[in-house]
This record gives sequence, C-alpha cells and structure tokens, in this order.
Amino acid sequence: MLTLYYATGTISIAAAIALEEAGLAYDTVRVDFKSAEQTKPDYLGINPKGRVPALALEDGTVVTETGAILDYIAALAPDAQLVPADPAHAAHMRGAMYYLASTMHVAHAHKMRGSRWASQQSSFDDMTAKVPQTMAACAAYVEAEILRGDYVLGQAFSIADPYLFVVCNWLEGDSVDVSLYPGIQTFMARMEQRASVRAVREKGML
Repeated sequence: MLTLYYATGTISIAAAIALEEAGLAYDTVRVDFKSAEQTKPDYLGINPKGRVPALALEDGTVVTETGAILDYIAALAPDAQLVPADPAHAAHMRGAMYYLASTMHVAHAHKMRGSRWASQQSSFDDMTAKVPQTMAACAAYVEAEILRGDYVLGQAFSIADPYLFVVCNWLEGDSVDVSLYPGIQTFMARMEQRASVRAVREKGML
C-alpha cells in the first residue's frame, strides 16, 4: 500500500486530496513540524530534503516533490482522468503547478522560512513584511491567468486543483483580502464540496 508522509497545513495535503480523488488506498504518517521531526535522522532517511510530502511505494521507492507525486497518482489511476489528454490543456495544468511551486509557495515561505535565503533577523523581518504584497500579486495572477472557470481547466478537475486549493488556503493567513478575488473564493467553496476534501478534513489533515 502507498504511504503518504504529510504535515498539517502544508502542501502535502494536496497529495492526500489527489489520492482520494483517484480512489487509491493509502496509509498516512504525520510528520510533526513543531518538534522538527522532518530534520531528524529517521525522516531524513525517507526524504533527505527534510520536507513533505513523501510518498512511499510498496516496493520501498520514495517519490518526493508535490508535482511529481500528483503526476504519479494520476498515472496509477487513469480512469479518474486527473490529467487531460489534450496536450495544450495538460501544458496549462502543469504550468499552473510549476507556478505554484516556484513562485507562490516560495512567496508564502518567506514568512516563516527566511533562513533558507538569509541569515540576519532584519532580512527575515523584511521578507515577512513583503509576504502580503507578494501573495496578493500571486492571487491576482491565479484569478486572471490560472483559473479558467470552475477549475484550473474550466469544467474538468485535474491534479492542479488540489495543489491550488491548498496554496490558496494560505492566503488569509498571509493577510491577503480574499474577497478581492471572487474567482478564487468560488473555486475554494467548490473544492470544499468535493468528497475528497471532506474525507481529508474528516481525517484531521486539513
């Protein structure tokens, strides 16, 4: 059986939602960030990067990086149609995911993970102060360019949607006025109605 290593409130929850959407059986192991469990030898033996998610396969192989895990889940369950067959649609889906990984997630991380990029407290403070502005700019881009209707691909649900849902859950905590982005608000409400999101909430992961 698949085993998902996750931490609450992190991007790893996107993988859990995708597993539910795919109808795949999986176990979960919570990684306690408060006690820095992700930096301890036991977890580093699973994911040397010290981050979540990590997806352990039945043969012992471990897949890391959210986008790779989401693509793997979609490949395991082709009947769920979590990746579009049309190349242009697939490119938009992955373009959205790469943007979330390389830009929006990084902007969010500046609030609490400044030590990845700097050493001085003044630098940390400056990065933290910038987060509401940078995350608002990201939200505006999502609203204008990423969402194409109900979901990232319009009417069709894809693996980009759990990714976007989790990242947009951070906006309010990053002092972004979500009411300025009605498309995101509608998307988030729609996602909350999906059985996959309800299941993950019931498990206490969200």
